Amino acid sequence: MSKDLFNPEVANSLSNLELKAKHIVEGFITGIHKSPFHGYSVEFSEHRQYRPGDEIRHIDWQVFGRTNKFYVKQFEEETNLRCTIFIDSSKSMSYYSNNLPSKYNYAMYLASILMYLINSQRDAVGIATFNKNINNYMPPRSKSSYVAQIIKHLESTEPSNETNIFKSFIEVIEKIKKRGLIIIISDFFDNIKDIENVLNNLRHKNHEVILFQIFDPSEISFDFANNVNLIDMENNQEIKTNPTLLKKDYSNLVNDYINKVKSICYNKKIDYNMILTNEDFDKALLKFISKRK
Repeated sequence: MSKDLFNPEVANSLSNLELKAKHIVEGFITGIHKSPFHGYSVEFSEHRQYRPGDEIRHIDWQVFGRTNKFYVKQFEEETNLRCTIFIDSSKSMSYYSNNLPSKYNYAMYLASILMYLINSQRDAVGIATFNKNINNYMPPRSKSSYVAQIIKHLESTEPSNETNIFKSFIEVIEKIKKRGLIIIISDFFDNIKDIENVLNNLRHKNHEVILFQIFDPSEISFDFANNVNLIDMENNQEIKTNPTLLKKDYSNLVNDYINKVKSICYNKKIDYNMILTNEDFDKALLKFISKRK
């Protein structure tokens, strides 16, 4: 598969999200066998090795004939992991610059790729989108047809409303009865105390948590032309200014905020990853794999 498909600009020019996600995962799995992560478990199958106590009737004798090893067929209820991916669908996620995907589109691509990667290991995966509320919650399942159903649903969604991460997560946390992996993809443009409270709650319930904080490169560099109108995408407040006069203070504020989010994650033993929308998807996947290794 062409390396170009890992490029977000190329992926953004293609229409079928499900097909893109499948191809990217297939290319990633092929590439990972040639990488330093070769020792990581990438044998994606519907079987697991026989363990004492397993029912003999579940042994796959055809596999035994080929490998001389006992494997049992793994059913949906036996999945090792239950993962829920939360995607921020607030208005600020619709921002993009140049030919890059919007933060929301990048988040959808990344979530879809992660779903296929997780599902390929016969683990259960579900999804939710949130802004001031939880808009869609599809609980984890391990059927591959379910992933296709989620992706089709995602393609029909668009960013809207302001962010209220605390209110959103309080709505849904109680629905996640079993301990599992929680992945949150967001710019985290919200009250830092609310973010901390949500993460405290998730860790208190013994969920493993991975954060992907997503930015457009221009939100970090702040390289805008002279005299522009800066508009808050969530409340429509507008400021006409010269960005060169604000760049230093802006940079300090952004770095300070990112460091606060990182610090919360570090203290709660949460995996933090910063992602830019010009970053190839395989780099984001390697970050995920390295944390899961």
